[in-house]
Amino acid sequence: MQWKQHRADKNRRQSRMFFFVGLALALAGVNLAFEWKVEDQAIVEEWVLEQAEFEEVFDIPQTNQPPPPPPVLTIQQPIVVEVPDEVVLEEVHVDMDVEVTEDMVVAEMEFVVDEEPEEEVAEEIFLVVEEKPEPVGGIAAFYQYVSDNIKYPREASVNNVQGRVFVQFVVNKLGEISEVTVVKGIGGGCDEEAARILEEAPDWKPGKQRGQAVNVRMVLPITFMLAGQ
Repeated sequence: MQWKQHRADKNRRQSRMFFFVGLALALAGVNLAFEWKVEDQAIVEEWVLEQAEFEEVFDIPQTNQPPPPPPVLTIQQPIVVEVPDEVVLEEVHVDMDVEVTEDMVVAEMEFVVDEEPEEEVAEEIFLVVEEKPEPVGGIAAFYQYVSDNIKYPREASVNNVQGRVFVQFVVNKLGEISEVTVVKGIGGGCDEEAARILEEAPDWKPGKQRGQAVNVRMVLPITFMLAGQ
C-alpha cells in the first residue's frame, strides 16, 4: 500500500515538472517569434530605404529627342519606253516676187555650183535593243550612288511633297548619259534633284544591237518618300 502511495506521489511530481518545462518552451517560442518578426521588419525597412536611395542616385534627366530619320528614297529598275516625236516643223513662206522694168540694168550673173554638202545623219536612238544598257558595277551600285548623293529638297519636305519623278535620258554608244529630261514630275524641287542625280551619274555600259554599241533612250522612275509616312 505504501508502495502505491509512493508511486502516485512520484507521478504527480513528474507531471508538474513536465508542465513547467512545456510552459517554459512555449514562452521561449513566443518570444523568439516576436524577435524574428521585428528583425524581418527591420530588414524590409532597410531594403526599401536602399532601393529608394538607388532610384534617387540613378534618376536620369530628360534628354533631347533624337532627330527624325532621314527621308526614304526608293528607285525602280530603269525601263525602256517609246517616246513619240512631238516636234512639228512649220512650213516657212518667203516672198521672192520682184518687179522688173525696162530701165533696170541687169548685170550678167555667174552661177557657181557648189558641191552638195554632206547631209548630217542623226544617230539613231533605239527604244528596244537586244542588250539593255546597265550601270557599271550593276544596278545595286547605281542605287548606292543615288542613295549617297540625292538630297530631299527642303521645299518638298516642308510641304510634304511625295511621289514619283519619271526621268528620261539617253545612254549613248560610249555609255555616257545625256538628254536628261523630266517627263513627269511632282514639283517641290524633286524634279530638278532627280534630273541632277542622273546628269552627274557615272557612265553606264552601252546597250548593244547586233553586237554593236548603240544609243538607247530610257526612263527611270525615282520615288521621293518622307520617312514615317
